[in-house]
Amino acid sequence: MKGRAFAFCLLLATPLAATAVLAQDAETDALLKQIINVPSPKAFSVQGMKPAPKVRKDGTVQGGEALRISVPGKGANAWDIAVSDPIQKPVKAGDRLVLAFWARLEKGADGATTATLPYNGIQLSSPPYSALLSAPVEIGPEWKMHEIRGVADKDYAAGALGVTIHLATAKQVVDIGPIFVLDQGPKP
Repeated sequence: MKGRAFAFCLLLATPLAATAVLAQDAETDALLKQIINVPSPKAFSVQGMKPAPKVRKDGTVQGGEALRISVPGKGANAWDIAVSDPIQKPVKAGDRLVLAFWARLEKGADGATTATLPYNGIQLSSPPYSALLSAPVEIGPEWKMHEIRGVADKDYAAGALGVTIHLATAKQVVDIGPIFVLDQGPKP
């Protein structure tokens, strides 16, 4: 809403600047319509940890909140501790999907300043948990947005897919900020 009020003020000041701001506002609206999950860390769940980690304030990441996960050690499987976020809208075959998420390493194993998260992807929300798209990412002490892209192989109902980030690779503290899943529709 602030952006629209600002755009209105510019409209009164200069027609050329107003056109640029209104176009940017339209682009933002179009981008927001592509989000098919709830990006807020408050919506995430963490498997393999009791009690569940809490969301904390962090003014250095988009949205100002992050989920801090203190992984006690390497698991038998990387997915023994995982962050998940459901995808709440249906996806059609051929839709281009983008998984974009903020992550950083608060404390690495044995003083490490980077860590690899081996599996970050969109997968089925129930067995067999097949991946639709996934890739490893390297995280460090600074916030970084990671982006993974893919194309839906078939139609999926709302709730049939979810985001999963595997964390049980070492004793480490990982912060996960907003997670965005964009459905950009079929290739034009």
